[in-house]
Amino acid sequence: MHDFTPVSALAGGALIGLASVWLLAANGRIAGVSGILHGIFSPPEAQWRAWFISGLLLAGLAWQAAGLSVPLREGFPLGWAAAAGLLVGFGTRMGGGCTSGHGVCGLGRLSARSLVAVVTFMAAGMVSVFISRHLLGISS
Repeated sequence: MHDFTPVSALAGGALIGLASVWLLAANGRIAGVSGILHGIFSPPEAQWRAWFISGLLLAGLAWQAAGLSVPLREGFPLGWAAAAGLLVGFGTRMGGGCTSGHGVCGLGRLSARSLVAVVTFMAAGMVSVFISRHLLGISS
C-alpha cells in the first residue's frame, strides 16, 4: 500500500459522517447519493437535491484548486467504465440504495437491511476485482 493516507482518510470520513448526520437532522433525509441523484428530476424536492449534488462536484473542484493531488486512472477502457457504471446504477436501484445510503447512513442507524446490502456489495466488489485482475488480466 503505497498510497496510505490515514490523516486525509480520517478527515474525509469524518466530513462524510457529519454531512450525512446534518442532512438527516436538517431535512429528515438519508444521504444516499444515487437516490438523491435519481430524485433530482422530481419538482417538489429538486432544489435541495441539486444543491447536494452541486456540493459534491464543487468539493472535488475545490480540492484541485487548492493544489492537492488527485490520482487519475489512465489506460482504463471507456467501454469497461461505461459497463461498470451501468451495472452500479442497476444494482443501486435493485438493492434499494447505494454505498452511501446503506454503508454510511444505514449501518449508522443499525439497519439489518443495510448490513445485508453492505456485505453483498462488498462481496460483489471483491469478486469483480478477482475476475478483472486474475481472470481477465486488467490491472490497475
